[in-house]
Amino acid sequence: MRCKEITDIIEKRYPKNAALAFDNVGLQAGRSDKEVKRIYLALDATGEVIADAVYKKADMLITHHPLIFNPLKAVTDEDFVSRRILQLIQHDISYYAMHTNYDVLGMAELAGKQFQLQNVEVLDVTAEINGKTEGIGRIGELKKMLSLKECGTYVKESLKLEHVKVFGSMEQHVKRLAISPGSGKSAILPALEKEADVLVTGDIGHHDGLDAVERGLSVIDAGHYGTEYIFIEDMKRFLNEQLSDIVIETAEIQEPFQFV
Repeated sequence: MRCKEITDIIEKRYPKNAALAFDNVGLQAGRSDKEVKRIYLALDATGEVIADAVYKKADMLITHHPLIFNPLKAVTDEDFVSRRILQLIQHDISYYAMHTNYDVLGMAELAGKQFQLQNVEVLDVTAEINGKTEGIGRIGELKKMLSLKECGTYVKESLKLEHVKVFGSMEQHVKRLAISPGSGKSAILPALEKEADVLVTGDIGHHDGLDAVERGLSVIDAGHYGTEYIFIEDMKRFLNEQLSDIVIETAEIQEPFQFV
């Protein structure tokens, strides 16, 4: 099957026009007419991921985060981003990114299911697609009231993480939970407007966390990677259902940093 046929299947389910205006999604490097027999899935197109895709003889690399996000003025071996693009092209690997279009039409609902939320609604509405309200994140009710400490443990166990960072009083009771995978500073206001008790997200800075608590919203920072790596297995399932004759390889699930 050719790369273009695969991207058509992906975009039928996750159309590019669902992506937010700032984003860059779609085929970013390589040939649309490339014959694809093996796909490699990852969250980021790091040098390590590309090396593994080359080693495993992948014909196509699909990631959640775009490698090309800011405009490039040149593609040479003198820049760490364009060096990776050169490597992909040299090994004839077509590279495709699906970012906020997947966030809106896949990640948000999947994240809500991770926590078995009830009475679920979109957290931050960004579009109406086929008559249905869509957007970033979800908000709903936990099955039972938890303390913030218990909720932190629940989030950690649900996402199979070693740690989470919690802003707020550990004794606080939480029932209404908002989840916004990835970098969630912008989700604080929608979570407050929809009267969430706690927001689960990633990349919350010191002042953002303190200010959220001051305004009545506890925050559980499970990390950018920790809230988004679920993309890999979900897309593997989707591609296996749609592309029965193509081998799907995946990057190892491993947080990209360590605590010492």
